Amino acid sequence: MERVRDVSELPKAHLHLHFTGSMRPSTVLELADKHGVRLPDALTEALVGGEPPRLRATDERGWFRFQRLYDAARSCLREPEDIQRLVREAAEEDVRDGSGWLEIQVDPTSYAPRLGGLIPALEIILDAVETTSRETGLGMRVLVAANRMKHPLDARTLARLAARYADRGVVGFGLSNDERRGMARDFDRAFGIAREAGLLSAPHGGELAGPSSVRDCLDDLGANRVGHGVRAAEDPRLMKRLADRQVTCEVCPASNVALGVYEKPEDVPLRTLFEAGVPLALGADDPLLFGSRLAAQYEIARRHHGFTDAELAEVARQSVRGSAAPEGVKTKLLAGVDDWLAS
Repeated sequence: MERVRDVSELPKAHLHLHFTGSMRPSTVLELADKHGVRLPDALTEALVGGEPPRLRATDERGWFRFQRLYDAARSCLREPEDIQRLVREAAEEDVRDGSGWLEIQVDPTSYAPRLGGLIPALEIILDAVETTSRETGLGMRVLVAANRMKHPLDARTLARLAARYADRGVVGFGLSNDERRGMARDFDRAFGIAREAGLLSAPHGGELAGPSSVRDCLDDLGANRVGHGVRAAEDPRLMKRLADRQVTCEVCPASNVALGVYEKPEDVPLRTLFEAGVPLALGADDPLLFGSRLAAQYEIARRHHGFTDAELAEVARQSVRGSAAPEGVKTKLLAGVDDWLAS
């Protein structure tokens, strides 16, 4: 019988983790108390009880509720010290789960009002990332994400800001929030600005909307990676296109089930995508609300989709290859994956 290796010791890259959603439940509660923030009862009960809140975002009402809980947690981040704590704890959790490279996704607009403006907010985040990376040894960078629910001009402002800090720790540009709202092509100018600065294009697509959402990310935004992308499994031609172009899908299995995209963990089309040659990078998305972090996503692949250790190692390799990590970091992590498999 083959020995089952510990997935938390498997070197990997984490490419889909949202800033506020990376927080520990205890941290949200402590910061809410510190700043006198009244959290929604549903969120407080979930954080205290250790069970993620019941969410179903496949309809407008469910998505609104998800956003309300998320915004409540975000409102607890009010000072540079809070940002530093979040970044440090996110890194500690990733290191514990075997991550050697983390690209954390943030819309600095959300924090600007309390941190002195857009530029100060991003600089505080980048300083925290640089310090944390140095102190923990975790390779860590930032992906600036625009919001689909806002005007495309806001996205262009963020793209220019991201481009300005391309040599200070920003490695990519994304587009988040409800993909059923706002056409991808409306944001093409913003992504053009980001690509010209050498930033990765990593918009969300193919989660709440179908395969056409993924195609739009490719055609209109020049996606190097797609946040989620699971609905591409419904279109064999699209999967072949992703495989041929080696466009990585940042798949977040626990999130997909928690938000009602799929009913059960085994319904997430991990194996369909993997066997079609689509590069995968498993991600935790928002552990605060979904209750599981990076290593747990690999356990889902093992337990519910029958991934062998060799296949899990290949998924880890794909996450590393799809990252913006320097070549030296990639080489080290890939060697670590081989060592894990050989152990």
